[in-house]
Amino acid sequence: MKTNVKQLTVMGLMVAVLIIFAFTPIGSIPIGPLVISLQVIPVAISAIVLGPKGGAIAGACFGLLSFLQCFGIGVPSGMGAVLVGINPFLAFIQRFVPRLLDGLLVGFIFKALIKKNTYMACAVTGLLTALFNTIFFMFSLVWLFGNTEYVQELIAGRSIILFICAFVGVNAIVEMIAATIGAGAVGAALFKAKVIRVPVEK
Repeated sequence: MKTNVKQLTVMGLMVAVLIIFAFTPIGSIPIGPLVISLQVIPVAISAIVLGPKGGAIAGACFGLLSFLQCFGIGVPSGMGAVLVGINPFLAFIQRFVPRLLDGLLVGFIFKALIKKNTYMACAVTGLLTALFNTIFFMFSLVWLFGNTEYVQELIAGRSIILFICAFVGVNAIVEMIAATIGAGAVGAALFKAKVIRVPVEK
């Protein structure tokens, strides 16, 4: 799929939305130590518009902004501040890499689905962007910080899977619903506006 001016414009807008979400409360809804994040939606739309490349760029932007929030830049992250205090380098990896991989992966998935049904491909991309973000974020938290006193107190003796399910719970479900609806609606509109075209079999 060749990149055109319209696609680059949408990509730029999505990065701008990510920045706005990171620096204002409209992009996140705090619930306890976690937040319901709407930032996965611009990542999903970027993957829809520019495939793996767009998803990776938006995911990297999301990850970098998330790391800056650990220092109180933008909307502060309480958990992020604690993790930076434990190990700044690992905190960067935990905040950045999962989001980059998320955007990259859903970009490939969208390319695989697009020839079947455009709306379905957009909606599923939104759903999986939110799902992968939660899975990658939580497993990297346990992998990199699982032996720390902070995370051990959060786990409270539960199995890793049970801990993740209990910890993200409603947050993850709401994020997935919002991302599915948002990416599906915006993606369908972009196809209608011919910003994106279904690849033609050769």
